[in-house]
Amino acid sequence: MYKILDKVNTPSDIKKLNITQMNLLADDIRQLLVKSVSECGGHLAPNLGVVELTIALHYVFNTPEDKIIWDVGHQSYVHKILTGRKEKMSSLRQYGGLSGFPKFEESIHDCFNTGHSSTSVSAAVGMALARDIQRKKHSIIAVLGDGAFTGGMVYEALNHAGHEAKDLIVILNDNEMSISKNVGAMSGYLNRLRTDPSYARTKEEIESVLNRIPAIGQNIAKAAGRFKDTVKYLMVPGVLFEELGFSYIGPINGHNLDELCNVFLNAKKMKGPILIHAMTQKGKGYGPALKNPDIFHGVGPFDIQTGSQVNKSIKTYTEVFGEYIANKADHNKDIVAITAAMTSGTGLKEFAQKHPERFFDVGICEQHAVTMAAGLARSGLKPVVSIYSTFLQRSYDQIMHDVALQNLPVIFAIDRAGLVGEDGATHHGVFDLSYLTHIPNMTIMAPSNENELVKMFNSAFELDGPVAIRYPRGAGEGVDFEPTTNEAVEFGKSKTISQGKDLAIIAVGRGVNLGKEVCRLLKEKNIKAELVDARFVKPLDEEKILQLAIEYPHIVTIEENSIIGGFGSRVLDLLAREKINSDVLTIGVPDDFTEHGNLKVLLQYLNMDPESITEKILYRWNKLLKNDAWELLKFGKN
Repeated sequence: MYKILDKVNTPSDIKKLNITQMNLLADDIRQLLVKSVSECGGHLAPNLGVVELTIALHYVFNTPEDKIIWDVGHQSYVHKILTGRKEKMSSLRQYGGLSGFPKFEESIHDCFNTGHSSTSVSAAVGMALARDIQRKKHSIIAVLGDGAFTGGMVYEALNHAGHEAKDLIVILNDNEMSISKNVGAMSGYLNRLRTDPSYARTKEEIESVLNRIPAIGQNIAKAAGRFKDTVKYLMVPGVLFEELGFSYIGPINGHNLDELCNVFLNAKKMKGPILIHAMTQKGKGYGPALKNPDIFHGVGPFDIQTGSQVNKSIKTYTEVFGEYIANKADHNKDIVAITAAMTSGTGLKEFAQKHPERFFDVGICEQHAVTMAAGLARSGLKPVVSIYSTFLQRSYDQIMHDVALQNLPVIFAIDRAGLVGEDGATHHGVFDLSYLTHIPNMTIMAPSNENELVKMFNSAFELDGPVAIRYPRGAGEGVDFEPTTNEAVEFGKSKTISQGKDLAIIAVGRGVNLGKEVCRLLKEKNIKAELVDARFVKPLDEEKILQLAIEYPHIVTIEENSIIGGFGSRVLDLLAREKINSDVLTIGVPDDFTEHGNLKVLLQYLNMDPESITEKILYRWNKLLKNDAWELLKFGKN
C-alpha cells in the first residue's frame, strides 16, 4: 500500500532516506492523511500543506532533544505520523485516541501543548532562555502560519526575541490563509515578498555595493546613509524581521525537500534568531482540499472520491445566526459585524457578501476586535462581535475595560459555547459564563433552540448595554424558525417547559434538552419534575427561582459550563443571600480540562448524560424512592 511509510517508525528512520525516497514518503503520508481524516474528521488542508516541511524538519533536527513547537498545532498530524503514532491515526480525535493537537502527555516528541494561535514564538523564546541558563545546546524551532502573524502576540515575542538575540528558529509557513483568507497589512506585506522578483536579492549583496560608496565630506556621508536605508527598505526581503533582530531567509519553496533540507541545515549552524519564510499550498495533494482549503481546514468525515461530507438536514446554530444577522442588517443600517479570522466558521459569510462595507475581519486579533467594537458602539453603531467561546477568553480585559465599563451596546455572539467534542481541551467553550457573569452591566442569555436564538438577538438589539448570547456547536433542535421575526424574549424572565410536583430542574442552553430527557426518565420512577428554561444567566429570574426554592425541597441546575462560577453557582449564591435553605444539585462540567471525543461520549464520561443525571438525583434524594438501601446503591453515582 505504501512505498516508504511502512519503513519509517521514528525520526531516525528519515535520516536514512535520500531525497527521492523522502518525496515518496511525502506521497505516502498524504495518502494516510486523507484516509484518516475522511474517517475521523479533522484538520486536513493544513496538514497536507506541511508534509515536506515536516519531513525536512525531522531529517535535519533531532527530537525530542531539539524542540519543535507547532503554533495552534492543527498542522501537527504529519509530525505525529513521523514520531511513532502512524498506527493510531485511525483514532484521531476520538475519545481515548490521538489528540488533534500536540500533547506532551501523548509523546516525548511533543514539547509544548498548543491549540490557540500566535503563542509558539513566545514559548520558543522561553525555551531558548531556559536552554542557555541550563547551558544546553539543542535547537528551538517554532512553526507558525501566516495567519498567526495577524495576531499581536507574535510581534511582542519577535520584539523580545530580537532583543535577547538567543539562538532560535522561527519558520513562517506561508500559505496565504489561516482558516479564512488572510486579511490586513501584514498579509499584504507577505504577499509582496512572495510575488516581487526584485526581493530575490539578498541583504548582503545590496549592502556590499552601498558600503563601497566613498564618504567624501559629512553631507555626502549622510546622504549615502540615507540612500542605503532607502534601498534597504525597498529591496531587502523580510526587512521587518531584520529590523526586529532576525536574520531573514526566504521566501523558499516549502514543497521542495532538497531546498528545505539545505536551508534548515544552514540555519542550524547560524547564531541568533532566524526567520525562515517557506511558501506552501494548503491542501496540496488532494484536489477537493486544494480547491476549498477553508472547508477542509477543519472537516468532518467525508467521501474520499468526491470530497463531499455527510449531508445534514438540520441547520446549525451558526447557520441560523448567520442567516438572521444578514437579514437583520438589511433593515438596520447601524448593524456592523466583526470576526477574528473566522468569517465562515462564525456564519458571517452571507453578511460579508451582502454588507461588505459593514463587515470587518480583523485577523486573529480578538483583543482588537472587542475594543474596535467599543469604538464603533461609542460612535452610535450596533456592533456584533462573533467569536468562538474559547477564543473570546483572550479578550477578557477588553470586554471588561473597554465595553462593560462604558456600558456600550456591543453584542457578543459566542459560538461553540459548551463542549465542542473532538477538538478537546483547548477548544471546549466551558468557561465563558464563569468569566462573564461577574462583569457589571453585562447581560447573558443562552438559547435552548433556534427559535430562542433569534428571539434573544432581537432582545439584544433593544438593550443599551453589552449583551452576550452563547450557543453551542453543531445542529440545532430542528424546530421551525423564522429568521425575520421581530419577536423577542421578555428581559430577565425564564420559561416553564413542564409542570411537576416533586422537584424542580432549572436548565440553561443545551442543558434544557438534557433536562427534558431527565424528566422523562424520572417520570418512569413516578417522580414528576418541573422543568424551567432559565434563558437568562444574568440577570437571573430571581422571582421564579425563589418561588421554586420555596415550593420544592429539591432543585437541580443543568448547564454546559464549568461547575465553578457558572449558572448553578449564581443560583446557589442567590439562595444563600436570601437565606433560603434549599437542597440544590448542580450539574455542570467538573473543575478539570475535558479531553477530546464525541459529544455523547464526553457527556457520559462527565456523568452529564440524562441517565447519569437521573441516577445522581435518585441517589442524592433517596427519599423520593421507596426502595431499600441496596436498590439505591445500585445507581452507584455520587
